[in-house]
Amino acid sequence: MTDDLIAKTKKTAALYFQGVEDEKPFELWKAFDPGLAKDLSLFITGRMYAREKLPHPTRQLITVAALTVLGRTDELKLHIQAALNVGCPVADIAETIFQTAIYGGVPATNNALKTLRSVLEEKGDWPLEKPS
Repeated sequence: MTDDLIAKTKKTAALYFQGVEDEKPFELWKAFDPGLAKDLSLFITGRMYAREKLPHPTRQLITVAALTVLGRTDELKLHIQAALNVGCPVADIAETIFQTAIYGGVPATNNALKTLRSVLEEKGDWPLEKPS
Protein backbone atom coordinates (compact mmCIF):
# COMPACT_ATOMS: atom_id res chain seq x y z
CA MET A 1 0.00 0.00 0.00
CA THR A 2 1.38 3.35 -0.96
CA ASP A 3 0.92 6.78 0.52
CA ASP A 4 -0.30 7.82 -2.95
CA LEU A 5 -3.23 5.37 -2.78
CA ILE A 6 -4.16 6.56 0.70
CA ALA A 7 -4.04 10.20 -0.44
CA LYS A 8 -6.11 9.40 -3.55
CA THR A 9 -8.66 7.55 -1.41
CA LYS A 10 -9.00 10.47 1.00
CA LYS A 11 -9.26 13.01 -1.83
CA THR A 12 -11.94 11.04 -3.67
CA ALA A 13 -13.90 10.34 -0.48
CA ALA A 14 -13.86 14.06 0.36
CA LEU A 15 -15.03 14.93 -3.18
CA TYR A 16 -17.89 12.44 -3.18
CA PHE A 17 -19.05 12.42 0.41
CA GLN A 18 -18.45 15.96 1.69
CA GLY A 19 -21.49 17.07 3.66
CA VAL A 20 -23.04 13.60 3.86
CA GLU A 21 -24.50 13.31 7.34
CA ASP A 22 -25.82 9.76 7.10
CA GLU A 23 -23.58 6.88 8.04
CA LYS A 24 -21.14 6.13 5.25
CA PRO A 25 -20.39 2.50 4.34
CA PHE A 26 -16.80 2.86 5.58
CA GLU A 27 -18.06 3.73 9.07
CA LEU A 28 -20.34 0.69 9.09
CA TRP A 29 -17.59 -1.64 7.90
CA LYS A 30 -15.11 -0.19 10.40
CA ALA A 31 -17.46 -0.95 13.29
CA PHE A 32 -17.17 -4.65 12.47
CA ASP A 33 -13.67 -5.00 11.00
CA PRO A 34 -11.37 -1.96 10.81
CA GLY A 35 -8.72 -3.72 8.71
CA LEU A 36 -11.17 -4.97 6.14
CA ALA A 37 -12.87 -1.55 6.12
CA LYS A 38 -9.57 0.06 5.20
CA ASP A 39 -8.93 -2.49 2.44
CA LEU A 40 -12.42 -2.05 0.99
CA SER A 41 -12.14 1.73 1.12
CA LEU A 42 -8.75 1.74 -0.57
CA PHE A 43 -10.07 -0.47 -3.36
CA ILE A 44 -13.54 1.01 -3.88
CA THR A 45 -12.79 4.69 -3.29
CA GLY A 46 -9.07 4.83 -4.03
CA ARG A 47 -8.91 2.52 -7.01
CA MET A 48 -12.38 2.37 -8.58
CA TYR A 49 -14.00 5.75 -7.86
CA ALA A 50 -10.71 7.57 -8.40
CA ARG A 51 -10.09 6.08 -11.86
CA GLU A 52 -9.78 8.74 -14.52
CA LYS A 53 -11.31 6.72 -17.36
CA LEU A 54 -14.68 8.42 -16.84
CA PRO A 55 -15.35 11.88 -15.43
CA HIS A 56 -16.74 11.84 -11.88
CA PRO A 57 -20.19 13.14 -12.95
CA THR A 58 -20.54 10.34 -15.52
CA ARG A 59 -19.39 7.75 -12.99
CA GLN A 60 -21.96 8.96 -10.47
CA LEU A 61 -24.83 8.97 -12.98
CA ILE A 62 -23.97 5.36 -13.86
CA THR A 63 -23.97 4.53 -10.16
CA VAL A 64 -27.34 6.25 -9.68
CA ALA A 65 -28.78 4.22 -12.58
CA ALA A 66 -27.45 0.91 -11.27
CA LEU A 67 -28.62 1.51 -7.71
CA THR A 68 -32.04 2.61 -8.96
CA VAL A 69 -32.56 -0.58 -10.94
CA LEU A 70 -31.31 -2.69 -8.04
CA GLY A 71 -33.62 -0.86 -5.62
CA ARG A 72 -30.79 -0.05 -3.20
CA THR A 73 -32.25 3.19 -1.83
CA ASP A 74 -29.88 3.64 1.13
CA GLU A 75 -26.84 3.44 -1.11
CA LEU A 76 -28.69 5.45 -3.79
CA LYS A 77 -29.15 8.33 -1.35
CA LEU A 78 -25.42 8.39 -0.70
CA HIS A 79 -24.62 8.43 -4.41
CA ILE A 80 -27.22 11.07 -5.26
CA GLN A 81 -25.39 13.24 -2.73
CA ALA A 82 -22.09 12.30 -4.37
CA ALA A 83 -23.52 13.13 -7.81
CA LEU A 84 -24.53 16.57 -6.57
CA ASN A 85 -21.10 17.02 -4.96
CA VAL A 86 -19.32 16.36 -8.26
CA GLY A 87 -21.52 18.80 -10.14
CA CYS A 88 -24.32 16.73 -11.65
CA PRO A 89 -27.35 18.94 -12.25
CA VAL A 90 -30.55 17.77 -10.57
CA ALA A 91 -32.18 17.53 -14.01
CA ASP A 92 -29.48 15.06 -15.15
CA ILE A 93 -29.91 12.93 -12.05
CA ALA A 94 -33.69 12.87 -12.52
CA GLU A 95 -33.32 12.03 -16.22
CA THR A 96 -30.94 9.18 -15.36
CA ILE A 97 -33.52 7.83 -12.93
CA PHE A 98 -36.34 8.18 -15.49
CA GLN A 99 -34.24 6.30 -18.05
CA THR A 100 -34.08 3.29 -15.73
CA ALA A 101 -37.86 2.78 -15.84
CA ILE A 102 -37.42 0.78 -19.02
CA TYR A 103 -35.01 -1.65 -17.38
CA GLY A 104 -35.90 -1.60 -13.69
CA GLY A 105 -39.58 -0.79 -13.80
CA VAL A 106 -41.65 2.19 -12.78
CA PRO A 107 -41.74 1.24 -9.06
CA ALA A 108 -37.93 1.37 -8.91
CA THR A 109 -37.98 4.72 -10.70
CA ASN A 110 -40.59 6.08 -8.30
CA ASN A 111 -38.57 4.96 -5.27
CA ALA A 112 -35.44 6.57 -6.70
CA LEU A 113 -37.26 9.83 -7.42
CA LYS A 114 -38.53 9.85 -3.83
CA THR A 115 -34.94 9.36 -2.69
CA LEU A 116 -33.78 12.24 -4.90
CA ARG A 117 -36.56 14.44 -3.51
CA SER A 118 -35.60 13.51 0.05
CA VAL A 119 -31.95 14.47 -0.57
CA LEU A 120 -33.04 17.78 -2.08
CA GLU A 121 -35.40 18.44 0.85
CA GLU A 122 -32.57 17.81 3.32
CA LYS A 123 -30.40 20.28 1.40
CA GLY A 124 -33.20 22.87 1.33
CA ASP A 125 -33.40 22.61 -2.47
CA TRP A 126 -36.98 21.34 -2.70
CA PRO A 127 -39.35 22.18 -4.23
CA LEU A 128 -37.56 22.72 -7.50
CA GLU A 129 -38.08 26.00 -9.29
CA LYS A 130 -40.55 25.62 -12.11
CA PRO A 131 -39.13 26.34 -15.57
CA SER A 132 -40.49 29.56 -17.03
